[in-house]
Amino acid sequence: MSRREIREHLFRMLFRKDFHEVTELNEQIDLYFDSLKEPREDELHYLKERFQNIMEKIPDIDTILAEASSGWKLNRMGKVDLTIMRLAIYEIKYDKDIPTKVAINEAVEIAKIFGGDSSGSFVNGVLAKLA
Repeated sequence: MSRREIREHLFRMLFRKDFHEVTELNEQIDLYFDSLKEPREDELHYLKERFQNIMEKIPDIDTILAEASSGWKLNRMGKVDLTIMRLAIYEIKYDKDIPTKVAINEAVEIAKIFGGDSSGSFVNGVLAKLA
């Protein structure tokens, strides 16, 4: 699985956070994994571990995001944009193996795929404030 594919899977997994209770997330992730075509066990383990690491940091990530997105309350942001930025902020702040520019560029590309017409520029603008 490429890094882009991993990010896209993590995006899809994290996207479920805002639509399900915390107690349901493990079941939702298992259902997501069941929908994948022949994933390797090590890839599933990596995705689940990374998902859990990101989930643990969501309160801190949301604080960082709220400060960077002055004028925008998190509950008013599109769920797609919010989820993409959470993933990118995790990579920027907590994953030292991923350069900031790469995290931002990948977030913008994922926003172009899954978001609306202005998602890419919105995500880029907010994340650029962090850089």
